[in-house]
Amino acid sequence: MNSFVCEHVPTIAELAAFNKAGGEGLRLEILRVLAQDSYGVLELCEILGHRQSGMSHHLKVLTEAGLVEKRREGNSIFYHRALLDLRQVLASLQQQLYAVVDKIGIPSEVLQRLQHVKRERMQNSQQFFVRQADKFKAQQDLIAEYPVYGEAVAEVLCKTVTEDHAIAVEVGPGAGEFLVVLSKRFDQVVALDNAPTMLERAQNHCWQQAISNVDFICDDTDYLARGNVIADCVVMNMVLHHTSSPADIFIDIATSLKPGGVLIVTDLCRHDQDWAKTACGDIWLGFDPAELQHWALLAGLKQGHSNYLALRNGFQIQLQQFKKT
Repeated sequence: MNSFVCEHVPTIAELAAFNKAGGEGLRLEILRVLAQDSYGVLELCEILGHRQSGMSHHLKVLTEAGLVEKRREGNSIFYHRALLDLRQVLASLQQQLYAVVDKIGIPSEVLQRLQHVKRERMQNSQQFFVRQADKFKAQQDLIAEYPVYGEAVAEVLCKTVTEDHAIAVEVGPGAGEFLVVLSKRFDQVVALDNAPTMLERAQNHCWQQAISNVDFICDDTDYLARGNVIADCVVMNMVLHHTSSPADIFIDIATSLKPGGVLIVTDLCRHDQDWAKTACGDIWLGFDPAELQHWALLAGLKQGHSNYLALRNGFQIQLQQFKKT
């Protein structure tokens, strides 16, 4: 018997609340849209073409039923699907509901509005890096300087076994410090960034270090999803919290990895320091480790090693390794 499955029989009230939440069309549409991402109330209103008062009511019903959870990001609240917990009394029903909802296609007009919301997020992030490229490193260092986590990531990389050492990719290489590490271990390295000013800084750093096996590509991770690179290893250091859709990033990267290829993600654990949004252009205030593991699983990646670094300023950094089987 699976010891993690809760054997408690649900009450009539619990079962009624669950069935009520899943018994309305718009609420099912909300669950479908929240399959791989988090959205605020106004974003969901735009995506699904519904007024705010009604949307707030539906989200409240879904939250009370345990199908949706809300997360505060500074002054904003984002909603996401509740992660499946087999210890919960209605876990089997929750799992079945998600599975059926995910088989339903999203209408083309809803997909268009959803992509528009994601583009707006991405553009806001890009504009920040264009404006703040010269100041970004100093501002980022307020949270975590590269030496704080760079050595730990290099150690994880050193212990990572890949079938080949042909190609590595760093998504969002920042000032280019870790490109130096990758260039010594792999025959070819791709530095991928959608902010030209930041990519130029990384390129200048590699030029100063006389590194010649790094290609610099100004694009987002859709470049990887299009099959332009088949990589042995992909690294993301302190990047994911700047991205408009973390779940999509995992899918794009998984597409580009060879079987046996490895993804290494370094990012902040969840925190409540809202100033990071304005000072560092953060979209998300860190992540729970379970969120990264969930997105990796959806992308077909298997969890590997993990490590955590506590900083004196109160922030905590997580290093997560995932493998494509």
